[in-house]
Amino acid sequence: MKPFVQIATRPEDPVAATERESVLGFTGLAPEDLLWVRLDRDPFPDLHAQDISGIILCGSPFTVSDPPSSKSPEQVRAEAEISRVLDRVIAEDIPFLGACYGIGTLGTHIGATIDRTNGEPLSAVPVTLTAAGQEDPLVRAAQLPETFTGLVGHKEAVTTLPEHATTLATGQRAPVQMFRVGTRQYATQFHPELDVPAIIERARVYRDHGYFSPDEMEEIFERLRHESADEAPRLLRAFAELFAR
Repeated sequence: MKPFVQIATRPEDPVAATERESVLGFTGLAPEDLLWVRLDRDPFPDLHAQDISGIILCGSPFTVSDPPSSKSPEQVRAEAEISRVLDRVIAEDIPFLGACYGIGTLGTHIGATIDRTNGEPLSAVPVTLTAAGQEDPLVRAAQLPETFTGLVGHKEAVTTLPEHATTLATGQRAPVQMFRVGTRQYATQFHPELDVPAIIERARVYRDHGYFSPDEMEEIFERLRHESADEAPRLLRAFAELFAR
């Protein structure tokens, strides 16, 4: 099998490593079948459509709509590399699945409006498939129900999509929870690469990054522990199985 590529943009080594284990677990891929590229520090390798099965981009502490003057050198590097990768993804029709930060990066790349209008605090929210979402091949392969629980926590979101993109899932606060552009390029606002224990662990690391009030952290975690969010991760396994070659 040609490998998939997991793109990471988390500068913190322990968080990046935990994220990789999570993606391996939910996709079912062996480590040798999931190349790991950390774009906050390294360039993307010279890989083309014929070399790989697809690309997975996970979440990030970065926010694409931040003023350029506020972005760290690591973020500037990562965003320049991701833009270059997305040029290739679109041109060569490479399967792509971006989670959370992926909706900001892919959305920006295709001309969507990404801003802080529809941010959501750390929480579990209902996500509802659109009619197009219910017919989408990836969503159908994942066997997602019409409404399922998504784990979210983001400062920015899609406000408007261009006409050539298709909304696949919506939410009460963020109107675009998942979209597709092209034939097999996807992005989600929710985190299919995380379950409840994983998002709690992640949130502890980023407690002071503005996703929630640190004073309310344990209360938020307690609410999350009563949620079940086991359906969204099916997208990762479906992505790996549908596009493996």
